[in-house]
Amino acid sequence: MLWSDPRDEPPEELRAAQAMLRRLSWLLAVAVLSCVLLAAGGR
Repeated sequence: MLWSDPRDEPPEELRAAQAMLRRLSWLLAVAVLSCVLLAAGGR
């Protein structure tokens, strides 16, 4: 890789979409975990 090469960064929209997907996946993981814990505790 040469110093003159442009930086390999995604455009702003793609970075925003990736951040949103990351937050959504965390939210989904927490929701599934809480549902499993509630189902196990309600037994």
